[in-house]
Amino acid sequence: MASMDGKREVCSPFIPRRNALRKTSAEIVSEARQSLRVQSTRRPFTPRDGHRQLFGKSYVRADRDSRPPSAFSLHAQNFDAPDSRPGSGTRLSPLDHKPKFPVLCDAEDPFKSFPKTPSAPLEVKKGPPGMRARLLRTGSLTALTPTEGHKQSDNKYGCKEQSYPSPGQKQLPAKRPPGTDKTEGRGGPHKPGPRRTASESRITQPGVDSGDGLTECTAGRKAEQGNRDITMSPEEDAESSVWNNMIAPRLQQLESVAAGGSEGSVDRLCDLCDGLRGTLAEADMLGRRCKRRSGILRTLFRLIDLDSAQLNLHIAELCLALCVSGNNLLNICKLIFQISRRESNDILFQNSSVIDSFLGILSNEDVSTSGEALLYCVGTLKFLSGNCAILRLLLEKNCVGAAQKLIQRLCTAADTDFTIAGHILVQLTATLRNLADHPDSRPLFISFSILSELCVVLSNHREDPDICTNVSRIYSKLSSYSECRLALAQTPNCYQLFLELLNKHHQKQDLVVRLLFTLGNLAAESDEARWRLFQCEGCVDSLLQLYDTYQRRDDSPHTQPRKGPPRAPPGTVQQDEDVLVKLVRVLANMCIHPAVGPALASNATCIRLLMETLELRCVQESEELLVNVAATINNLSFYREDSSVLRRSQLPMAKLMLKLVLSSSMDAMLEATRVYGNVSQSKNVRDFIMQNKVHQFVVTLLDSKSTEMCIAACGVLTNLAQDPPNRASLSGEGAIAKLVDCLRDFGPGDWQLVSQVCQALWNMIGCGPEKLLDTRERESLLKILTTYLDEEAALKWIEDDDVRDFHRACWEFEFLPVAQKLMKTLQPPDQTA
Repeated sequence: MASMDGKREVCSPFIPRRNALRKTSAEIVSEARQSLRVQSTRRPFTPRDGHRQLFGKSYVRADRDSRPPSAFSLHAQNFDAPDSRPGSGTRLSPLDHKPKFPVLCDAEDPFKSFPKTPSAPLEVKKGPPGMRARLLRTGSLTALTPTEGHKQSDNKYGCKEQSYPSPGQKQLPAKRPPGTDKTEGRGGPHKPGPRRTASESRITQPGVDSGDGLTECTAGRKAEQGNRDITMSPEEDAESSVWNNMIAPRLQQLESVAAGGSEGSVDRLCDLCDGLRGTLAEADMLGRRCKRRSGILRTLFRLIDLDSAQLNLHIAELCLALCVSGNNLLNICKLIFQISRRESNDILFQNSSVIDSFLGILSNEDVSTSGEALLYCVGTLKFLSGNCAILRLLLEKNCVGAAQKLIQRLCTAADTDFTIAGHILVQLTATLRNLADHPDSRPLFISFSILSELCVVLSNHREDPDICTNVSRIYSKLSSYSECRLALAQTPNCYQLFLELLNKHHQKQDLVVRLLFTLGNLAAESDEARWRLFQCEGCVDSLLQLYDTYQRRDDSPHTQPRKGPPRAPPGTVQQDEDVLVKLVRVLANMCIHPAVGPALASNATCIRLLMETLELRCVQESEELLVNVAATINNLSFYREDSSVLRRSQLPMAKLMLKLVLSSSMDAMLEATRVYGNVSQSKNVRDFIMQNKVHQFVVTLLDSKSTEMCIAACGVLTNLAQDPPNRASLSGEGAIAKLVDCLRDFGPGDWQLVSQVCQALWNMIGCGPEKLLDTRERESLLKILTTYLDEEAALKWIEDDDVRDFHRACWEFEFLPVAQKLMKTLQPPDQTA
């Protein structure tokens, strides 16, 4: 370390040892605590949106006019009562061909019921006079829905008979396009027709002997059955019995209670809905297994106009259990969405099966046919996930797994569905952002590969700033945890993707700051992550260009003109500064890698921007930024290659650090002192420190109770003591006495600090003829060193074996060599011999 002829090797506490042949545990600890340190910072704050909307004020979607609304009116008339059309969500156009007379068709033999020649008459029994003529008269077989004004009555089978309008009402025209009316079975309006005679206004379905009327339960029977007796299968008979005895009475109760409108009717209607669902479940008639489900749906839809959130949620719950589709599924999702917009309604969802049904929709519904329904479904889950109790419920019900399935379908959606897929992803990523707040979500995000799936989303929707911002918020939350960082770091091309997004959306501050925070977390994880980021095409140039964009400069003539992309839109000083805090942290963590550090230290633009920040900012207003800049400079100052721009700028850097040392911020003092510990290896810097009396301030830091502050101060004193004139000045400031106090106070609890104290003492009292220690101080120091050099006495207070091994390594490799040299210097010559 030092010799009596004046030649010495100065030890810097901030330069870690790098020994490829043997790396001790003490060296590992030394690296963690010395100059090459990982920088941390606060996660960007995301304010909660107080308004429950699909797209809040913070969203910047380009298609504002075409995006689905959050507010709308919804009534019973918006629903399709029969719910019988396919769930395609698309109304088909009429076929372009010549109209033909409609004929009845048998499901088993489509040719069996075509009109036959007179030699092969229809296979029907003779009925009342005139029946045959009515059956064959064109246009007599109409299929009006219950909303067309017909009356209903119960027949002996418990089915609703449909009585058609009186002669004064309009009917369908005599001739129509082929088949039935295109709105048949959809609840759509029928075109008005000419007046009909009383004998033509009512027709009897063949096979029913209950007089005039067309029943719902026999509307689809074959034409060739004629009016012969109806035979029912055992299954049909059982269903009819359940309908008559259990379901129909409940529907009647629902209608009567709703009509009464008495106090407490809503609670009664909710109980009846629950009872109806229980009855259907027991009879195995949920889903689409109930042939008369259209009657149930009609009754439920009429109750929606009562405008009760509690009742509407029960109605929606039952409708989803009956597997509504198409327009009805969309309207049910809208209805539930409306309910969820009020935070006071959250409690209604906690004991409801709606969440289970919605998660099923997420897992199974097709984007092309049910895109808008999925949008309102996911929007509802986004609102509900803001409630802590429901958030836990969503995790228990595997919302993360359902979200993964939906993400995969959205990422493979057709180009025609790209817009609606983007709208859904805005809601879905916001939901996942809320779920990421709960610690139980992290294992689920990892097991379902959500982090890598979201990278695919970013790649497909990189032009969409809202989706990118939501995903960046998820990453910024989860990348704070090591297991999530590892999962994200293993995602191919994530680093390159983040850099591309930073370039594309450099003006969107809330996106930029979160991507930088995530990159900083990844670079803090391992050397592999630092190298992969550095190896990305244009990495350093992109980061420095972004640095230049967000660097706030005064409009003085001394400021160099800006280059690169246009400045970000004016935001608050704090917003721009937060970007720089996160960006500088990325640089600080990257340069820990032995190949990345020298490249950054040799980059003139990088060093210029760092020094410019120190010059433009003050500690009182930009404390965190300046602390991060100082930490980055400290890491870069470790690399002393000839190409290092920082090495040639050590004196200007030392001058800029002066305002940090003299500030009231302890963090700023600490980082500036660490920088001085490295740059004070230069003679010019040491002279600057002594001339500006910085050494006096450094000596006072030895009184600090912080081990980090003491070890940084010892590093500066170690280098200053290299020059003989400085030793007397340091001793005059009481440096030696304070170092001995540090040795005594910190003792065996921190062998690295104790070893650095010994190094500073060695440089002061062991390298020249000066007598800087009196007899009392010498004896006190000898006594302390004698105690510490006894390994058994020094480590006996440690009980845990692992901790003991750690301290033994520090004692052996850090403390012992320098303490023995110092001990030899203090002993009289006769004892040394």
